[in-house]
Amino acid sequence: MKYGLLSYEENRRFFNVGDNIQSLAAKQFLPQVDVFLNREKLADFKGERTKLIMNGWFTHNVDNWVPSEDIDPVFVSFHMNNTAAPFMLSEKGINYLKKHQPIGCRDQFTANTLKEKGIDAYFSGCLTLTLDSYKVEDSLRGEQIYIVDPLYNYPRPEKIFYNARHTVKNVLNGKAFQLGKSKRHLKNFVDQSVLQSAIFIKQEPPSNQYSEKEKFDMAEDLLNKYAKAKLVITSRIHVALPCLALGTPVIFINGFDSFVDSCRFDGILELFNRIDVNSDTGEFKANFDWNGKITQETIVKNLEKHHDLADNLKKIVREKITI
Repeated sequence: MKYGLLSYEENRRFFNVGDNIQSLAAKQFLPQVDVFLNREKLADFKGERTKLIMNGWFTHNVDNWVPSEDIDPVFVSFHMNNTAAPFMLSEKGINYLKKHQPIGCRDQFTANTLKEKGIDAYFSGCLTLTLDSYKVEDSLRGEQIYIVDPLYNYPRPEKIFYNARHTVKNVLNGKAFQLGKSKRHLKNFVDQSVLQSAIFIKQEPPSNQYSEKEKFDMAEDLLNKYAKAKLVITSRIHVALPCLALGTPVIFINGFDSFVDSCRFDGILELFNRIDVNSDTGEFKANFDWNGKITQETIVKNLEKHHDLADNLKKIVREKITI
């Protein structure tokens, strides 16, 4: 038996390091990595029988589903977005998932969607909740606050000006004139002193500039930074979920207003200290006690609701990897 690890297709402008963080979570459980398997090309794989942990978003390339018979899949933390589900849940797709059930799902939406098709599925949570292997002693925690891709679903240059067609479309629909909205809304609940002193991180670097090794090194570097942070503020679930595992105080900024986004969060949002933002008006509310603005003195304690999910994920994956 060989062991594979998911790699990811880059788009023309950028890639998401959060994908590599998900693969690092899977890598912890493998005795070795023999081959990288591109998530969007799993049907094309030919080779020796290879065990692969199938965690994360599936799939952008719906025409290339289902995976090759040479792949022995471990289905935990599996997410099927509502846009992909109608294509992936063909008769062939349903039969494939039934063959490998039960399917551990990253979110409750995916679990419910599969159950409706007669597939044995359950909410497992995300495998990044098991990244406590990167945790450090509290004595090594510093005073740095990181703000990572806050309100990244709002209009932003890399999306607005992705190509000429997108540029014209976003000028016509008015989104090109909303590029400052995320900063304006963020100022409503983050004190200016924090905005000036925090380190801002984008988890979507430019594409086609890094090797696979460099991308995984980048993901590890981010985890090591978050592990020592005083506080992390983010709209990325693959920042917030690892922070829970790392014991790092984290505040999730939820400004998502489309079902394509929100279906990913079903069962996950309850794990976070969270600020919900109205993307139209900027009005906000929090599910934790605070003074109305995040300051240098703000102290939040994670809800610690993730431990049962993390422990169960470790147990399931270890058992299935050794089969």
